[in-house]
Amino acid sequence: MSLRQFEYALAVAEEGSVTAAAELLHVAQPSVSQQIRGLERELGVELFARTPTGLVPTVVGRAFLREAEAAVSAARRARATARAGADELVGELVVAVQMGFGTRQLPLALGALRHRFPRLEVTVFEEPSSAELERLCRRGVLDLALMAACERSPADAHHLGDEEFVVVLGAGHRLLAADRVELRELEREPWVRFDRDSALDAVLLSVLRNNELAPATAARVSQTATAVRWAAHGLGVTLVPASAVPHGHEHLVRPVFPAVSQPVIAVVRPAAGPAETALLELLRHETWNDPASLSPVS
Repeated sequence: MSLRQFEYALAVAEEGSVTAAAELLHVAQPSVSQQIRGLERELGVELFARTPTGLVPTVVGRAFLREAEAAVSAARRARATARAGADELVGELVVAVQMGFGTRQLPLALGALRHRFPRLEVTVFEEPSSAELERLCRRGVLDLALMAACERSPADAHHLGDEEFVVVLGAGHRLLAADRVELRELEREPWVRFDRDSALDAVLLSVLRNNELAPATAARVSQTATAVRWAAHGLGVTLVPASAVPHGHEHLVRPVFPAVSQPVIAVVRPAAGPAETALLELLRHETWNDPASLSPVS
């Protein structure tokens, strides 16, 4: 077996057909078909089943692809480490972040990283589910992740600071007159909430229950920026990390009492390479708990 076969199999699984995978990989279609057939012969199993909608991984194929993805990621990291020099770093860096975390800090750190290493390819995605983020870390797919909690050892987990949560009120809301909003004052408010399996909705639900508030759900959304904008238009109030408030909505934000916060933990893969190490140091220098960001804007 070869890494090329792994990459071809992953492309077929992603695209759902040999033709589309060949286009993605910029190779001839017969080459992809030949590599997949050779891989299946060597393994003695069928990796893909043909369906009316395209090629779908079999049960065995899904298990194989999980390991193939980890192997390809490890190979990319190894190449990047081997080619890293004093002034050059190439390869791919895969970063995941718990939705709503580091919305202000992560882009600044990544911008500085790309300025320092312009040939480094960085892939970043937000993950709503903390359980899924933890699973991706265990699989070794991620180079660095930002999350509120993890089961990794202290050597892999680094506490960067805390994300303060703030309430977002509609324009003209009576509570905008206060510098800080007591949670009990939100008792009769409708809420703009998040997807049920998301970490952000779990925080909101915990806060409401701890303060004996029954949530009246006005809407559910998938993104923090959407929640803020809908709250700004008076659909309901919402609770988000302070750094996730989009520019132009700061005047509608107030800190809450009792205060709500979550730790921001950076989890790096074992035996981290130079790219992960550089990004971690840049993130350490960002401000994670800035009281000024919670102050009302007049």
